Amino acid sequence: MPGEPLLVARNIRKQFPGVLALDGVNATVRPGEVLALVGENGAGKSTLMKILAGIYQPDGGEIEFLGRPVRFNGPLAAMRAGISLIHQELNLAENLSVQDNLFLGRETTFAGPLKLLNNRDAGRIGAGLLQRVGLPVSFLSKPVGDLPPGQKQLVEIARALGLDAKLLIMDEPTSSLTQTETDRLYEVIADLKAGGVSVVYISHRLAEIRRCADRAIVLRDGRNAGELAKAELTHANIVRMMIGRDLKQFFPRHHRKPAGGTVLEIEGLTFRGGPKYPASLRLRAGEVLGMAGLVGAGRTELSEAVFGLRAITSGRILLGGQPICIRKPADAIRAGILLAPEDRRMNGLVLEDGIGANLSLPNLDRISRFDMVDANAERTLHADTIARLAIKTPNAAQAVGLLSGGNQQKVVFGKWLARGPKVLILDEPTRGVDVGAKTEIYALIDELAGRGVAVWMITSDMEELLGMSDRAVVMHDGRIVGELERNELTEEAVMNLATGVGA
Repeated sequence: MPGEPLLVARNIRKQFPGVLALDGVNATVRPGEVLALVGENGAGKSTLMKILAGIYQPDGGEIEFLGRPVRFNGPLAAMRAGISLIHQELNLAENLSVQDNLFLGRETTFAGPLKLLNNRDAGRIGAGLLQRVGLPVSFLSKPVGDLPPGQKQLVEIARALGLDAKLLIMDEPTSSLTQTETDRLYEVIADLKAGGVSVVYISHRLAEIRRCADRAIVLRDGRNAGELAKAELTHANIVRMMIGRDLKQFFPRHHRKPAGGTVLEIEGLTFRGGPKYPASLRLRAGEVLGMAGLVGAGRTELSEAVFGLRAITSGRILLGGQPICIRKPADAIRAGILLAPEDRRMNGLVLEDGIGANLSLPNLDRISRFDMVDANAERTLHADTIARLAIKTPNAAQAVGLLSGGNQQKVVFGKWLARGPKVLILDEPTRGVDVGAKTEIYALIDELAGRGVAVWMITSDMEELLGMSDRAVVMHDGRIVGELERNELTEEAVMNLATGVGA
């Protein structure tokens, strides 16, 4: 009936060994609405969604769906009831076609004992599903592995719609999407709403929540922290509920002195696998140089060349006014040029190893004597770094892969801080990091710049760019097309350059 909730969760409780993940959480989802679920890492968002999707069983509380009490004994039961969870890491068989993925596990077959596949019916139904999410029907025969991330996301949504999903749960759906793909996803979500499908939207990107959510439920430490209506979805309100305190200044830029002399200079640099246009920029001591640009503009590739991950074919790099030769990362590290990569899990950390091992690995020369690791020096490095960066862990042996995104990023920072960087390159430093950890990372960046470190910050987060940068350069189609001083930094100015309008 109109006005009745689609789903009601009451007093949901879930305990894991040593951790009370959910402590009496309540949530209501209405038909045809986008409900944002917000909270820091560890607040209980994922646990609650996995309970609703049948992956976990609650230890207490009750769930009603479509007006009836339900208790799902697995994800298949939840999907059959009309609830589908789309994970941040998409669950698609990349070697199979789009059509095969749409019907995987529920293939259409002809009647009869042989149960032969009915590809004609699958094609007809699949074409309708792709049309609902705005993908061409011709994609049915394409291998999923050939699609970009945004289109894979739409295939996941189409598969859920094929199960007659009435509630879609999206976990960080734009984390690997371009802006164009993100805009298309918003259009699909609007169409789903218009068709009566409800969406639970989980994201650390507060600007996305303000843009597409009708309402937000905020969790903190496994409990309800509050609820915000559409008109109340401001950055300040969301942050206040998430972390339980006011942030007088989200971006701490007031402690730094004016930038000093040039530390790093790039002159006419080209490199293998990069664009044909030579790149030039300068970075001063004690400043945060923001670098903006749409995905594919060449920002990451340029930073990798400076760090020695891509072979330089022309141009030169100067450090402190002196030319230096960087052929491999070890050369950059010895010079004090350090990189925190965009994909920390793939390229910045050894996930199976402990925090201590990750901190020690790039600092063996500093904690060893006569080619033997000094155990006391190593323990001091671990303890000092964990304390300084407030890394939340029971001990230094904790596997890095079990930490939250924010704490993983702190480990990436920590392993370089021990080397006393001259230039610190940060590629998407707060991607997948909750608001509380973001404030700590921003404070650390501010502290490093205040101590004279030259910080080169590559970011796709417009608020981050505007809030943290002393100066910004913008790339478009492989070229640095503009430079903006602090008083010129506006969203419009950045986007004009990033899209080639002001280039």
